[in-house]
Amino acid sequence: MMSFLIPAFCILLLALGLLLRPLFFRRRAASTSRRQMNAAIYREELEKLEQERQTGEIDTASYEMAHAELRHRLFQDTQEVDDQASFGSTKKTIVFVCLAIVLLSSGIYFYQGDALKIAEENAKQPVSQADVEKMVSEFAAKMEKDPTNLQGWAMLARSYRVMGRIPEAIKAYERAGSYINNQPELLADYADLLAANANGNFSGKPHQLIAQALKLDPNNFLALWLAGSDAFSTKQFALAVQNWEKLAKQLPPQSEEARAVMNSIAEARAKGHLAAPIASAGKGIGGVITITPDLASRVKPDQLVMVIARKPGERMPVAVLKRPVSAFPMRFTLDDSLAMNPAALISQQSEVTIEVRISKTGMAKAEAGDLISNVQTVKVGSSNLRINVDQVQK
Repeated sequence: MMSFLIPAFCILLLALGLLLRPLFFRRRAASTSRRQMNAAIYREELEKLEQERQTGEIDTASYEMAHAELRHRLFQDTQEVDDQASFGSTKKTIVFVCLAIVLLSSGIYFYQGDALKIAEENAKQPVSQADVEKMVSEFAAKMEKDPTNLQGWAMLARSYRVMGRIPEAIKAYERAGSYINNQPELLADYADLLAANANGNFSGKPHQLIAQALKLDPNNFLALWLAGSDAFSTKQFALAVQNWEKLAKQLPPQSEEARAVMNSIAEARAKGHLAAPIASAGKGIGGVITITPDLASRVKPDQLVMVIARKPGERMPVAVLKRPVSAFPMRFTLDDSLAMNPAALISQQSEVTIEVRISKTGMAKAEAGDLISNVQTVKVGSSNLRINVDQVQK
């Protein structure tokens, strides 16, 4: 706000200075009073009258009458109260003009809204897709005239990326050359574009770019995600889990991003038949899983039993146990070693909701045909729970 008011105030002072300059710097001749002007006029009239009497154009009686009338008029027109400059009062004029300008400008300012509000209103005006494409096209044309501006090519690549124009973005990154070599975010973005353009294939240059990005910044979000995706696509599930777990530690526990990463970790563990990570067990819950006889016949040996614990009211699990189907009843234990996010452990909760699902695929999301139990709310530390699988997911 001050960055607007100070220049505005200076401009106002400049305008007032230019406007009032004639009142401050008037010449003496311009300050002649009305009394002095009238006296000079009547003096001239008296001299003319005297000249006419001397030449005999008027007689003595007429001269005396005209002379008396002129003196009377001169006395009336040169009263002391009228002895002020013909321009009027300078001080009053200055004060009036200043007040008028300040009040008028302030009124318009507050009626129209301050500069920040006007800027905010302008910012709210939507920018159409056509406007964006026009700006990017103009920028691209400018870059063709300045091909050595490597930073500009990187900016153009990001713009094409946002617009979904992947081939153009890749070409722009190619022309950015050495500028991106020390920019982990740009390296990861370039790798992501190349892999997307190759239908998810990370081999070759995408793999090299990801490794380079992680060497510069081992905690780079996009590079860690891509490294996990690269490992997952080549069935290196342990490496995928390693990269994604490192990423998960940096995300807010209940964010959508954290949920997506934890679901990917769970999928990688299931596909790789990986054991739960070793950790301090802490306080947890345990018990026995049973299944109703009419559903037992539907269980297949290649299915997985999933025991899922969540903080009440939350979607993100705090602990998940996955193991191949075996004989029922089946004992289970959920503790911090099965945590989905190291920042949200089951031992830190006072109570959790728990459910059991027998899944065909081991996917985090329930699918039609999965066998499920009721959701129970239990105290953390309970060790004699009994959970019965008695429903089919629809």
